[in-house]
Formats: sequence, C-alpha cells, structure tokens
Amino acid sequence: MRIARHRPCLPTLVATVLLAVGAPADAEEAAALYQAECAACHGEARLGGIGPALLPGNLSRLTPEAAEAVIRDGRAASQMPAFGETLDDAAIASLAEWLYRPPAVEPRWTPQDILASQVVAHPDGSLPDAPAFAADPLNLFIVVETGDHHASLLDGDTFERIHRFETRYALHGGPKYTPDGRYVFFGSRDGWITKYDLYNLEVVAEVRAGINMRNIAVSADGRYVMAANYLPHSLVLFDAHNLDLMKVYPVASTAGQGSRVSAVYAAPPRGSFIAALKDIEEVWEIPWPLPAEPVVATGHMATPLETQRGHDTPNFQVRRIPVPDYLDDFFFDPAYRHLIGASRGGRGGMVIDLESGDKVADLPLEGMPHLGSGITWEHQGRRVMAIPHLARAAVSIIDMQDWSLVKTLETDGPGFFMRSHANSPHAWVDVFFGPHRDRVHVIDKASLEIVATLTPEPGKTAAHVEFDRHGERLLLSIWDEAGAVIVYDGDTLEALERIPMSKPSGKYNVWNKTRYEEGTSH
Repeated sequence: MRIARHRPCLPTLVATVLLAVGAPADAEEAAALYQAECAACHGEARLGGIGPALLPGNLSRLTPEAAEAVIRDGRAASQMPAFGETLDDAAIASLAEWLYRPPAVEPRWTPQDILASQVVAHPDGSLPDAPAFAADPLNLFIVVETGDHHASLLDGDTFERIHRFETRYALHGGPKYTPDGRYVFFGSRDGWITKYDLYNLEVVAEVRAGINMRNIAVSADGRYVMAANYLPHSLVLFDAHNLDLMKVYPVASTAGQGSRVSAVYAAPPRGSFIAALKDIEEVWEIPWPLPAEPVVATGHMATPLETQRGHDTPNFQVRRIPVPDYLDDFFFDPAYRHLIGASRGGRGGMVIDLESGDKVADLPLEGMPHLGSGITWEHQGRRVMAIPHLARAAVSIIDMQDWSLVKTLETDGPGFFMRSHANSPHAWVDVFFGPHRDRVHVIDKASLEIVATLTPEPGKTAAHVEFDRHGERLLLSIWDEAGAVIVYDGDTLEALERIPMSKPSGKYNVWNKTRYEEGTSH
C-alpha cells in the first residue's frame, strides 16, 4: 500500500472556501494574496497544513488586530515568518480582514467521510507474528524525516537503518506504539492516521479522522486510538485493530461554543484519554474499558489501573473538568494524578488535581513553558520536573511535592525539547529558537547545573534528543534538509556516529515510549 507524500486537498471545497461573503473584488484580491503568501503552510483552502486552519471558527482567541501583528511580525516559537518587510500595512490589513470572513461553503468532515476514507491493506492478524529482522524489537527507533516525508526504522543497538518508508504529509504529535511495540500509529496534520506493522514493515490500515488534526493517542492496552482535531472541532475514537470508527465527539461547551482540541493524551494509570481544549476553559477525560488484567508500565508508573480511575464516568463517556484558564499545553506527574497546564498567552502554569478537579497550585512559568517536553527525576529524595521555555532562555525546575520553584537555569536561547533517561545522570535540552540554535546543553541531574554545551554542527539547528532503552547512548537531530542524526555516548558525551537524513525531527524509542520512561515525553 502506497502512502501519499503530498497533502491531499478536498476538491469540492478548494474553489468555494476561498471566496468569502463580501465584496467580490476585495475577496478575490485577498484570496490571491493568500495563495501567494500563505497557502503553502496553511493549505489552499485555509484548511490547514504545516500551519493551522485559518477560518473564523479557529480564530476565536485571536483578534483581527492581533492577526495583523502576527502577519507583520511573525509568531514566537513557531514557524510563522514575519511579512512586515514584504507586505505593506494595507495588504496586511486586507489579508487579516479576509481571514475572518466566513467561507461560502463551511468545510465539513462527517462520520460518513471518515468511513469512506478507511483503507485496510492487511487486516489485523493477517501478517506473520515474528519480526522480519534480528534487532531487539523493544530497542527500535522511529525517526521522522520531515524534509521529504519519510520515516526511518533504526536498530537501537547497532544504529543500522532497518528500513525507510514514505509517510503522510507533515506528521505531527509523535508516533504512538502498541504496548508490545509491534504496531506504530502516525498522525498527520491533514487528518490521516496510519497503522504500520514494524515486524513486517507494512501499512496495515489508514483512515482520515479530520481535515486539520493535532495529534493522536493510543490506549495503554493498545486497543483504542483517539484523534484530536482542529478542524472540525472534534475528538474521534477508533478501534485500533483496523482503525474502524467507533465514535465522533463534537467538542463544544455546554453553551454550544465549539473548540479546537489542542492535544489528546493517554493516561495509563487512570485508564483514560485526557484532552486539552484550545477555545473553552475545560479539560475532558474519556475512560476506556479496563482490561481483565491490569496493564501496568514497567517504568516509573506502578499503580494498577483498577485503583486509579478515581471517578465513576462510564466507558467512553466525557467527564468535563472546568479549569480557570485555557490550557494549550499539558504535563502530568508520573501517577497521572495531577495535570500541569498552561495557556500560550498566559503568565504561568497551574496544577489540576484530576481526582477532585480542583486547581491546587499556581506555577511561576513565564516565557511560554513547553510542558509537553517536560521530564522528571528524583533529586535529593523528591521528584522534580524540568521544563524548557519557548520564549525565554531558561529551564525551570519545579518541586513536584509542594510545587515550588527549585531553580531557574539560564540557557543560550529558548528551547523546544528536553530529554533524559532513568539510567542517565544527564538531561539534555536544545536552544531551538534564536541565534544559538546550533547548541545543546547537558545538565547534571544531581547538581542541577549545566555541565557541558555542545555544538554538533556549527550553523545548523540541533534538536530533540532521545536515549536508547538502556540509557547508554542517544540520538540528536541536525534539523536541516541535508541533516543527520548523531549518536552520542550518554556518559562521555562523545559523538560516535553520524547518520545522514532529510531534516530529521523527532526520534521515538519503543522501550521508552511503551514503558513510559521518565526521561521522555509521553
């Protein structure tokens, strides 16, 4: 089965969604400007691509004046460039105003559309059960290569490339594995979910969950997949075996205000999915049926599922948890008892007790903390979490017992990714944004000090570390079209090998992701 490399459009919508209600000449000029400057990232019909969908229903938290500022000045900690030097004020104002006009035909993606998109190439269970290679199946890496929309499968012991295959356009949110590591699920920004059999190196099934999707999550038992959409405003539940549609959840407040879904996460100890909502001040929890035997990760989460649900919400029913602010980004403590959240435009973070639904603490996390990249470790008998910031050259270290700020480490620039491993004395953080993006810092987890600053390839962005299953060696990306992943010794910090790749971004080790290793994001 061939996976399309380029983003498919919706032919029936492209011609109609561009022209909005209003003065035809103005709309045509703005549409032409959009096509010239914006369509490459946001889609031909404003339906999203590398960038988000730009329709009125998805711009509720951005005023027209703020939209003009984003077009003119760009957006911090994103790939949105500044157009102030190429477009005059009148053109910027015209384009921003046009984005808030409703399309002549509102884009829709119905359950019928989802069902019609499903393709099952190899029904679950029809392929051999033994891996077609000799590598340790729990120490494999998937490396996402964004430069030409491929993924590489690496042996985590030898770092030999086992296979390289095409993916959908603009994967986002990180691949997710079944607990045994055999199957991996990819989600693309244009809504496609792909189930891939790593043992047989074959696509099993695909389905399109939405038009503009943020990410996917897989239940701890590997039986269910949930997709989080920007467009339409929905969560979509699938049976993981062949990606059969189970349920579509329209996402809206009790008053009917729709919301994009920032992300969805699996909370294994709770036996539930947790969804962050971008446009309403709520968190949603959706439990899946508990298995007959508890599925317990062998890493730092060790509480049986049966004792952790903590509420009486029936299977697959939404539990609404009101919160004091929009929460665009999430982090969880190891037991998934507490949710740490922050708003992109906020001045700090907050801690929500998922049992009671109450806010139990405020956190001093200015500078747009990237909570989704946070990690934890034990420090002097207490668990701490460390978080880089997207708009501040710092790493914040927080005590997870009393939620106090332990330390702020000043870095050479705002960072995007932070990683470690239970068996490593070090935590690694990049400085992805700013003039020093070719550097990476190494932090001693005992002293809480930066003990080394490396420059893997001068002038090229260094990003996203991931350790092998043993915590002995790690991979780091050179984020460039003619890039590479570099293998490092986790103790000596020596570069051991360079593997050429096309703009590699995330690297995902099967053991770390399925065992919820404390040094990797979940």
